[in-house]
Amino acid sequence: MTTADAELPEAAFLQPLIAEYLDYLRYEKRYSPHTCDAACRDLRAFSAYCAQARVPSLRQIDTHLVRAYIAARHRGGLKPASLHRLLSILRGFMRHQQRAGRIDANPAQTVRAPKLRRTLPPVIAADTLGQTLDRAQARLAAGGDDADGQALQWRDQAMIELFYSGGLRLAELQQLDAAAVDAGQTEITIAGKGNKERRVLVGAPARRALDQWLPRRETLARGEPALFVSQRGTRLSRRAIAERLRLWAGRNGLGVHLHPHRLRHSFATHLLESSGDLRGVQELLGHAHLSTTQIYTHLDWKRLAAVYDDAHPRARRKPEDAS
Repeated sequence: MTTADAELPEAAFLQPLIAEYLDYLRYEKRYSPHTCDAACRDLRAFSAYCAQARVPSLRQIDTHLVRAYIAARHRGGLKPASLHRLLSILRGFMRHQQRAGRIDANPAQTVRAPKLRRTLPPVIAADTLGQTLDRAQARLAAGGDDADGQALQWRDQAMIELFYSGGLRLAELQQLDAAAVDAGQTEITIAGKGNKERRVLVGAPARRALDQWLPRRETLARGEPALFVSQRGTRLSRRAIAERLRLWAGRNGLGVHLHPHRLRHSFATHLLESSGDLRGVQELLGHAHLSTTQIYTHLDWKRLAAVYDDAHPRARRKPEDAS
């Protein structure tokens, strides 16, 4: 919801319904605070539109009104991805009202947003990322920095290794507590989207970096349960984690902009290129639908051609040697 939307009066009949739906998302669906806040903003903006359009009741909200609202937001500059999110929230809200018997049909169900052009975040080459991580870890192991500076650099190294080793989302890593990664563990359980638990693997380099960080963390945390803490001993924010990744990339000469989702996408792509196991990658990423995994991963043409040659019974593209 924009600042202008926030200043508009909302439809009185929608306010208690929105509050009830947000409680449903928080306590029954167990959605994250970030998702609930986004739903609240979008539903309040729609409520303000209904008030402006003088809609008298829930049953007067029809497909034409929803379509007009989406068109108005599109004209206002909202991007297709945001319109898709907005429509998804509206469909869920109206579906909830339908289940409660307040409306007979979902007016948002058949409304379509402008076509969404999905783009893939760029992947960091496996050799480039691996060599940079190895150099950084070797430099830290050799010492030379002051104790406080080295502690924070081991923290950053452990964050990046864990992001890449487990394919974690930013929110998943930020919410991790130290108790989840006891010494020696090579698997950890995390709470993913919708508080759905999944197990992720911790590779040997990530485990080494964590084992270096954990004792140093104890001198900073002072009762804070978070795995990754600031110099003041408080849980690092998502913004701070993203900034530390950017600084790490510059300090270690990675040569590309580094952010959490780029590491997650690189994790998925590198695994798929090596294994070809889309279902396995889906499980490791914690995706509910295979189509989501396909968005995050891509194979280069040479690999696709090799798969074709190996798998298709009549795909041999080179003539057989004459006998």
